[in-house]
Amino acid sequence: MEPQSTPSALDDFFFDLQGYRILKNAVEPGLLAELNAAFDAFPADLEPGEWWGNAQRRDYTRETGFELHNCVEAGEPFEKLIDHPGWINHVRHWCGEENSYVQGLFIDEAIASIRRSGGHHPVHSGGYRGALRGRYLYEHGVFRCGQVNVILALNDIGEGDGPTMVIPGSHKSNFDHPNRGDYAAGDRMDHLEGAVPVYLNAGDAVLFVDGLMHGGSSRTNPGERRITIYRYGPLWGATRFGYEYSDALLSRLTPERRKILQPVAPNRPPAVK
Repeated sequence: MEPQSTPSALDDFFFDLQGYRILKNAVEPGLLAELNAAFDAFPADLEPGEWWGNAQRRDYTRETGFELHNCVEAGEPFEKLIDHPGWINHVRHWCGEENSYVQGLFIDEAIASIRRSGGHHPVHSGGYRGALRGRYLYEHGVFRCGQVNVILALNDIGEGDGPTMVIPGSHKSNFDHPNRGDYAAGDRMDHLEGAVPVYLNAGDAVLFVDGLMHGGSSRTNPGERRITIYRYGPLWGATRFGYEYSDALLSRLTPERRKILQPVAPNRPPAVK
């Protein structure tokens, strides 16, 4: 097991100020190789809405590309990311309800994403009229974020590769961005004022509060952008699209990983004999 990374005072300062942090070399090369091999095994003909075991292809828009939801069911490499030491202490600190009676984590969504040339993701979120689920809050000496997202790069993501874009500080905005555009129409955020690209090397991760305005710039290069997206929130959360984890997965997970996927176990009366 890799040593666990712990957020520093500087991390807290910039996470509060900007709404995101980049973790360099968060995941080791061996696990990256396992994840890329798992991506290679995805069915090439899986259509949007179709299931692959207990995972489902569910692209957010036509332009976002292949997105396999509930990917923790897609093989052991994805299970290893549940409590990966490269970021688990960061999300516990920022969205795990520290020092409360409901302290703990829950994974709201787990997605394996492949984006090819022409693909992008329109800008969304932001502090203005944001959902409580994605809210940023620091109060009384503790963080109370509704959701923190971890995007892990499985290959290098530079200029033209469709990097994630963020608007630093927008998680605290009281005004809507006047040039946000229309998400449903697929408006691109490549040249949106204030937005900056997040370039990552394979194995780097970017963490950000979901209330931060974010999206994906247009991929213009050939090839693929491969990432995983794990969304963490407090243990009382629920999966966004109603996915349930299979008994087979839950039974083989470590107790620590199972507690993140199922922090509150079902409470049922004894079976009637």
